[in-house]
Amino acid sequence: MSLLEATLAAPLIGGLVLAFIGHRPLGGWVNVAVGMVTFGASLAMALDVFAHGPQLSSGRMFYIDAFNVYLVVLTAFVGLTTSIFSRPYMRHEVERGRVTDRRLRLYHSMYQCFLFSMLLALSTNNLGVLWVAMEAATLTTVLLVSLYRTPESIEAAWKYFILCGVGIAQALFGTVLIYFAAENKLGGDRDDTLLWTVLHNSGGNLDPAVISLAFVFLLVGYGTKVGLVPLHNWLPDAHSEGPTPMSAVLSGLLLNVALYALVRIKMLVDASLHTNLAGHLMMGFGLLSFTVAGLFLHRQHDVKRMFSYSSIEHMGLITFGFGMGGPLATFGALLHMTVHSLTKSAIFITVGHACQLAGTQRIDHIRGLIRTQPAIGWGLLIGTVAIAGFPPFGVFISEFLLLMATMKSWPWLTIPLLLGFGVAFAGLFRHVQRMVFGEPPPGQLPVEANMLPVVVHLLLVLWLGLAIPGFLSRWFEQATLLIAGASPL
Repeated sequence: MSLLEATLAAPLIGGLVLAFIGHRPLGGWVNVAVGMVTFGASLAMALDVFAHGPQLSSGRMFYIDAFNVYLVVLTAFVGLTTSIFSRPYMRHEVERGRVTDRRLRLYHSMYQCFLFSMLLALSTNNLGVLWVAMEAATLTTVLLVSLYRTPESIEAAWKYFILCGVGIAQALFGTVLIYFAAENKLGGDRDDTLLWTVLHNSGGNLDPAVISLAFVFLLVGYGTKVGLVPLHNWLPDAHSEGPTPMSAVLSGLLLNVALYALVRIKMLVDASLHTNLAGHLMMGFGLLSFTVAGLFLHRQHDVKRMFSYSSIEHMGLITFGFGMGGPLATFGALLHMTVHSLTKSAIFITVGHACQLAGTQRIDHIRGLIRTQPAIGWGLLIGTVAIAGFPPFGVFISEFLLLMATMKSWPWLTIPLLLGFGVAFAGLFRHVQRMVFGEPPPGQLPVEANMLPVVVHLLLVLWLGLAIPGFLSRWFEQATLLIAGASPL
């Protein structure tokens, strides 16, 4: 079995096994063990790609290069650390009576199926399979969002299903238009006209009008999954009503996968049009999302909703960076995808423990975390400092790179970016400082908090802020060249 097959097979088989044993005490450990196998296989595959270059499977159905392989490793890593957190967290939810044995089995099974669908979307070479994988991710997430079966969680799941279902339908139509353009160019007797490598090599000859229309539909479709404004309404509800481990992987991973799909399509559009139409559209939606989400941070009363708007803000910034293009902006966007995933998943893990400690997700009722349980309080404070872009954390470096790229290419947009950073900072610390330093309510008892994933994530983000490792820097440089238009093979 190849390393890619092992990376995909582990969560798929794990999901099937956990469908039968996920309710047992052993289920949480099996979930962690599957995550370890997936991460180990993905890391070995990444080292192989780093040493020997891009790899195309024998049937050309899968393609791994510098762009998607690091996202595969990141997805497997965050999936592993979140499974470590979710084992005691979900056990506590069972003890509180919020989750039955049947739903716990569903949670563990869908968790691994969710990871499988994201890994499949990242590694496939076929745009049709990419769409199917994104749809599978939608369906598994719906089951996770509605896990508690409260009226609010069911409403959030339906909103997520309807909005993302409409979005994914737009993406399907955009995929069909790309197939139509490729068939007119390459001929209708071929079975490889949806393979990304084939389309990329023929991108300069595809019909510009059809490709432009296709990108508009794909931007709306996959942009819904990214959470771009005004297509973002599902995301705060899904975060606030679903279990916290789902929020960690949803915010830290799924948004990245949807944006990855958009960037892949943008590469085809750029090769066909020889203009920056796709980039300008992404810049517009990205800057709008960045600005609106920063303003909405001030109006939140639910802590998970607040950090979900922070995710929208950062995904808008990353989309803006990829749209701007150029080596500096692309490198900064790739780095920001990484540090945002690590930091935001750590924050949601901490928030999950804080909500269990307070017995609520209401910001007004979460107070004095440093006094009540210092590990949770310091974790939330340091995570917020990191995601707000304070040095020496990696988020500061990636935001600085994106700001420098903006000053170089679009200097008049520097002021909106700086104002957005300030508004988001004020919105976060307006709420977090009271949760961390306020007077704790009487009668709160400590909870079992597994802070190991938080420590690991924040140390990695700190490391990336102090000195980006040479191998990771070369990885990002290779991905930057690929996104800028280098040959995929």
